[in-house]
Amino acid sequence: MPDTPFPHTLFPLPLRGRGKGWGWGWGRFIATLAVIAACGAGAAQDGVNVGDLEARAAAGDKAATRELADRYYTGRGVGQDYGEAARWYEKLAKLGDAHAQTSLGLMYARGYGVKQDLRKAHRYWSFAAAQNDPGAQFNLGLSYSRGEGVPQDYERAAEWYKMAASRGHVQAQHNLGMLYHLGRGVDRDAARAYFWIRVAELQGDELAREFAPSLAAKLTAAQLEQVNTQANAWIEKARRLQR
Repeated sequence: MPDTPFPHTLFPLPLRGRGKGWGWGWGRFIATLAVIAACGAGAAQDGVNVGDLEARAAAGDKAATRELADRYYTGRGVGQDYGEAARWYEKLAKLGDAHAQTSLGLMYARGYGVKQDLRKAHRYWSFAAAQNDPGAQFNLGLSYSRGEGVPQDYERAAEWYKMAASRGHVQAQHNLGMLYHLGRGVDRDAARAYFWIRVAELQGDELAREFAPSLAAKLTAAQLEQVNTQANAWIEKARRLQR
């Protein structure tokens, strides 16, 4: 996938209204597309032969297919075309490519280049999640927490968030922490709530940074020290695994 997170995962947005501030949602995905497209347009002359990419993709080159789909999605070096992006992502998805399955699921969820179909979105995310793709796992968790295309089910949301969070998905870590804070789908647990919020904060989550002090205030000094130590250890282990 390119540096932009689109369209692999449901892009985060702090939820407002009922349940204000409790987690990340997917609305900003739509609002930010114009910005991403504009950035892509600036790179139109990047020296890549799109015709060659298409020939290689048509011949079954997976790397070329993925790059071509990403380019059509962002408009980088080609005219932005969600339909073409979806067509190339689908070719990869049918070959079992987890990232393409997650990307195509998101396009179905929002009706970009395809007719909106949440059932198809969930099917593709389920395929990718079974391959431990954290973006797909997060998308499923978010869908269940919000009741998007499925009955609202916080227990199932928590299960998917746990899987994605354990694989380093920052927004899943944040949302899982908030579920522990609110006692939705899991037993209310102040220490676990703070742990996951702290882990997300250590990875740059601005909402987690804002909310962490109020969760920390619910712990004793001993608990706070212990959880901070655990969170720091989690981050250090994750960094070692990435080297």
